[in-house]
Amino acid sequence: MNCDTFAAGERLVSPAYVRQSCEARRSHEHLVLQLLEKGKCPEDGWDESTLELFLHELAVMDSNNFLGNCGVGEREGRVASALVARRHYRLIHGIGRSGDISAVQPKAAGSSLLNKITNSLLLDIIKLAGVPTVASCFVVPVATGMSLTLCFLTLRHQRPKAKYIIWPRIDQKSCFKSMITAGFEPVVIENVLEGDELRTDLKAVEAKVQELGPDSILCIHSTTSCFAPRVPDRLEELAVICANYGIPHVVNNAYGVQSSKCMHLIQQGARVGRIDAFVQSLDKNFMVPVGGAIIAGFNESFIQEISKMYPGRASVSPSLDVLITLLTLGSNGYKKLLKERKEMFSYLSNQLKKLSEANYERLLQTPHNPISLALTLKTLDVHHDKGVTQLGAMLFTRHVSGTTVVPLGLVQTVSGHTFRGFMSHTNAYPCAYLNAAATIGMKTQDVDLFIKRLDKCLKTIRKEQNKESVPGVDNYDKTENVDIEETALKLDNVLLDTCQDSSS
Repeated sequence: MNCDTFAAGERLVSPAYVRQSCEARRSHEHLVLQLLEKGKCPEDGWDESTLELFLHELAVMDSNNFLGNCGVGEREGRVASALVARRHYRLIHGIGRSGDISAVQPKAAGSSLLNKITNSLLLDIIKLAGVPTVASCFVVPVATGMSLTLCFLTLRHQRPKAKYIIWPRIDQKSCFKSMITAGFEPVVIENVLEGDELRTDLKAVEAKVQELGPDSILCIHSTTSCFAPRVPDRLEELAVICANYGIPHVVNNAYGVQSSKCMHLIQQGARVGRIDAFVQSLDKNFMVPVGGAIIAGFNESFIQEISKMYPGRASVSPSLDVLITLLTLGSNGYKKLLKERKEMFSYLSNQLKKLSEANYERLLQTPHNPISLALTLKTLDVHHDKGVTQLGAMLFTRHVSGTTVVPLGLVQTVSGHTFRGFMSHTNAYPCAYLNAAATIGMKTQDVDLFIKRLDKCLKTIRKEQNKESVPGVDNYDKTENVDIEETALKLDNVLLDTCQDSSS
């Protein structure tokens, strides 16, 4: 309703009441006006009524919602299901045009405005999270792996002679396959063991650059967020190598936005050397459904080149989800989540340390990893890793998600490349271990329940191993829940094989 409609309403309802309602409406509109003028995340989150009003106003700007619209093309925003239309707030046209995912659509002014303001808010959040000199970013409606592929394909046009990508090893399939899918040959640089930590072998990286020649190298593909005992790459040193040899640098920052340490590494790398683009997941950092990522960088023209590389239009869903989330939280709400995540990391670390000591294990010392922790499983190694894989299965059947158990010597072939010691980021890590991470949105009760279930599983497996090692002696304490335990153990055995490939 505008001023004319409110004025017309005064003929039917008391003018005093209508004017009061008009002022209330203006308070909603003032929030929207500030958002569009500043292009920054509001400090305080919006209420649902303001959010829905804003989204409705955007939707009626799209041609498929025009009254009397006559569409005779192949893509006119027709939707058969009213439920689907409501799910998307009737923002049906998507974002971008056939030649540029960031371009404005003539038929969809509202969706285009939504796309622009979402990218602007995310740029503001990335700065707030620790990369103040970032120049540009945009949402791409694919996950991190395909977003990395898009970066590599864009660099192909700048470096037509390049065929290799130098990649300090991280045992995660999608980032490896992103290079293969783009048509390049990954050059795997093994990590070096420093104490318990797996760190970047800078000498090996530079030696490989000199061996292959800078012109034949598309980029160095580094990583921030990762599973302990691997820790973030030495980004500053890698960025200097890239600057010295004129090689692009792409950073896989999958769930690093939530970590001030990861973001600081990116900022410092760009300050002292070269970082061309860094890619992060929407779902991991902003608690929205899977299916979107942010590509960001320090050179606006290069980020625009990447957006133009995306073929065709794109779904509005990832942009819509993260826009709703950021306007609901506000910058203060997001900063609160970041603070709570740090507190949960300390709490999880302390609780795992206590549990490790009670179970004759050790919490690995990985101070350079700000998100992930690792607990040794040496007491379960006595039966050639059967106990290790059984632990993963037991946790899964007890509804513990997100943990990874890493046995010794696992061999995995990914896109023709064989990794030894797969999941441990090195050919031969000294021991089997279990990973757990403190990520955004985690609560104290999540940690407490995890510790309780993990402790019970460790004790159960050791009792079973004791029964096998001493024939005729039953060291297993019967409990009231013995039938439940026996049923769960049967399920565990079924899941042993699937647990070994849990990172796929």
